[in-house]
Amino acid sequence: MKYNICPFARREVERASIRYVAIEETKVKAVLKALIEECQYLDEHPETETTLFILPRGFEGFYAYLDLVDDATYLLVDNDYEGVYQLATFHPDYCFDGEAQDCPANYTNRAPYPTLHIIREASMEIALANYKDPESIPERNIAFAQRKGSEFFVKLLQHCTKGI
Repeated sequence: MKYNICPFARREVERASIRYVAIEETKVKAVLKALIEECQYLDEHPETETTLFILPRGFEGFYAYLDLVDDATYLLVDNDYEGVYQLATFHPDYCFDGEAQDCPANYTNRAPYPTLHIIREASMEIALANYKDPESIPERNIAFAQRKGSEFFVKLLQHCTKGI
């Protein structure tokens, strides 16, 4: 939030409307079941704007995580959540297609743990409609990451996990 990577986060942090859920399951089926249960929770709790669905173990490998993301996306469609919720993805080893692993731009989607961010699409549409030039957000973030460099983000992530 300090660096405004997501220009919509500050409001939700200040409103305390973000739910943080750590899923201890490591089997794909169990994680997907918990994901749908979390969508149902959001259905029943409109005061909760969004959920960070954190996977502290079992999906450390980036490619296994991407397989989970694909499965989760299909599951949302199968459960009639297409157009209701969308997923943003974060992983300690996130790497954009075609980028080198150490490219600073990758850090815009890196997090201490594999995470699925469940976002209400209606809320995102409103936020984007009220944001001047939302298409510039990814380019702005990449430029920021390039200016700061990979080492800056490595230290930032280490600070996030200090004491864990």
